[in-house]
Amino acid sequence: MQKLKLGVIFGGMSTEHDVSIVSGTSIIQNLNKEKYEIFPIYINPEGKWFLVTQPVSEIKVLPIGEQLQDLKPLENEMEYLRNLDVVFPVLHGLYGEDGTVQGLLELLKVKYVGCKVLSSSICMDKIYAKAIFEKANIPQANYVYVRKLKNGQYAYIDKSFNESVVLLENAVEQIINKLGLPVFVKPSNSGSSVGVKKASTSEELRNAIVYAAQYDTKILIEEEIVGREVECAVLGTEEVKASKVGEILSAENFYTFDAKYKNQASRVVIPAQIPEKTMTEIQNLAIKAFKAVDGTGLSRVDFFIRKSDGMAYINEINTMPGFTQISMYPKLWEEAGISYEQLLDELVELASK
Repeated sequence: MQKLKLGVIFGGMSTEHDVSIVSGTSIIQNLNKEKYEIFPIYINPEGKWFLVTQPVSEIKVLPIGEQLQDLKPLENEMEYLRNLDVVFPVLHGLYGEDGTVQGLLELLKVKYVGCKVLSSSICMDKIYAKAIFEKANIPQANYVYVRKLKNGQYAYIDKSFNESVVLLENAVEQIINKLGLPVFVKPSNSGSSVGVKKASTSEELRNAIVYAAQYDTKILIEEEIVGREVECAVLGTEEVKASKVGEILSAENFYTFDAKYKNQASRVVIPAQIPEKTMTEIQNLAIKAFKAVDGTGLSRVDFFIRKSDGMAYINEINTMPGFTQISMYPKLWEEAGISYEQLLDELVELASK
């Protein structure tokens, strides 16, 4: 039986570069070597492409922060990609999960795992994803959107996308009048909680906006939903299935980058200890949200369950969720009886159709 030529791309130019290395090496280690001829491709933080020269059988899962050693520059990326049957772009964040690599693969007519250009770009941009969720009547936190301008001022943008140019102090005042405090401030295009801060005072809000603007000119400010953080995995294209819901028990007051990947006290509970009605509601909302953004292949859909009334609110969709050993996406399917290796097979099969 002829093996499928499968490229695995990881690394990339985003703030999630190191997480992508862990995900990519985890996938390579768990792929069925009898089924696939695996071609590991690494993109460094500057955007240069490399082949991993180490034998695939010897590639181990690298811990966060550890870099690859056995690399050879890839001279003609496009020609190399054209010779592959399927590509698994295990790239998190900008320049990978946002439709850019997906667009390249579409141009080259190479099949690939995961969401297409439109859904990838929508879900990477939290503000535009929220506009789609709003249209689909999916419950979510109230929010405000501001954009940093080149002159140092800010544009305050309402839900009808009307803009008013204001000083930062005026933007802070309008945000508090609209949402109250505390709030969460996020770069619109980012991932793994990079650039995210909680603000409980006007001064903290001002500083959080300035901090988020280092990562993106578009800044999302959301009201706080006091409750539990849960996640649901979806899999499929035309026939989409949802996993059970898993709960995040963060070691910090919210799920920061360090809480996710560095603090051993953070843990997940699968399945979450929630009422069956809430479980079903979140599964249905996850599928609805995935279809609303025209998702294909896979995504992880994140929710809050509000403490006061048990209502579920969507947080965001990750179109290329983490595939590390501690990542929720493969763990959720493992709970459903689908092993890591079987999950990878199904994803590659979906991409091959």
